[in-house]
Amino acid sequence: MSRPEGGAAASEAVLTAIGLTKLYTTGRFGHRQSVHAVRGVDLAVGRGETLAVVGESGAGKSTVGRLILRLIEPDDGTVEFEGVDVRRLSRSALRRLRPRMQMVFQDPFSSLDPTMTIADSVAEPLLVHKIGTAADRRRRAGELLEQVGLDPEFGERFPRELSGGQLQRVAIARAISTRPSLIVCDEPVAALDLSIRGQILNLLVDLQNATGVSYIFISHDLSVVEHFAHRVAVMYAGQVVEVGPTSDVFGSPRHPYTNALLAAVPRIGFGRRDTETDGNTPARDERLAPAEVGAGCAYRNRCPVAMARCETDGPRLTSGFHRVACHRVGGKQLGTPPVASPVLPAERFAGRS
Repeated sequence: MSRPEGGAAASEAVLTAIGLTKLYTTGRFGHRQSVHAVRGVDLAVGRGETLAVVGESGAGKSTVGRLILRLIEPDDGTVEFEGVDVRRLSRSALRRLRPRMQMVFQDPFSSLDPTMTIADSVAEPLLVHKIGTAADRRRRAGELLEQVGLDPEFGERFPRELSGGQLQRVAIARAISTRPSLIVCDEPVAALDLSIRGQILNLLVDLQNATGVSYIFISHDLSVVEHFAHRVAVMYAGQVVEVGPTSDVFGSPRHPYTNALLAAVPRIGFGRRDTETDGNTPARDERLAPAEVGAGCAYRNRCPVAMARCETDGPRLTSGFHRVACHRVGGKQLGTPPVASPVLPAERFAGRS
């Protein structure tokens, strides 16, 4: 699949986030501690581009998505969307900006109101933002359902009458109803059967090609990300540790954590890649508790190439097109672990990265 026009990373930035930080307080009274869910994250998304944000559970991926949309408030950092500083907006000004930035959640069953018809759910953002008349909204809902591959007659049904894949199409229709320029997709295919995932991903690609919408695609499924995203940002313990073009990150991983993630991807017929036989030391499963990270590298206890400096000095992302936060490696390649082709029902993703 060819990338959409304007989808290159060098294109005009639709969103730029700098130094995003979110701190949570946990524990009971008298034993409370502060934990960084997100610490100093920098991200940029080009117009018509798909930026994937990957990492294990608890890495801070979903929190970053919500911070960008200001669904939760960051403790520090800036978010500039289409030239507007989102953090400085009043509630009324933010509400006026909302139609341009939308979100698709992981579970379509919980993201749709079970008491509303499908047509009403799709048209709800238009009603909230007072776009068009009632007749206009009804007509637009039918058009949107067709656009995502559903018969307009589905508009009269309720969520309980649709399958998971159909409901995710409805959620996508609702997200594009206000013609946004950015959609945050938070694990949009994780709750779907494997046979349906490719259809939903193809739909997202078609919509991007047709409208030029940008995606922040949050996922843990590297085999999907490899063929779907233009660029990848790898997160660990609330920080971005590597970011670059998908082909570079997957073909020449530069951070030890990225290398470990790719090595863990199952290969059809071979299971997981044996890092020891390929000349790489596997990561140790000795994760630091969030409160123990301190000023050092959060990955140091698991890293096979950690050194003394990593204990006290947290690395920063290097400059350039393919950036890495690692004292040991800098810009040096760690390895090139092969990643299995995803088991998808269509071959349309080939060549997209």
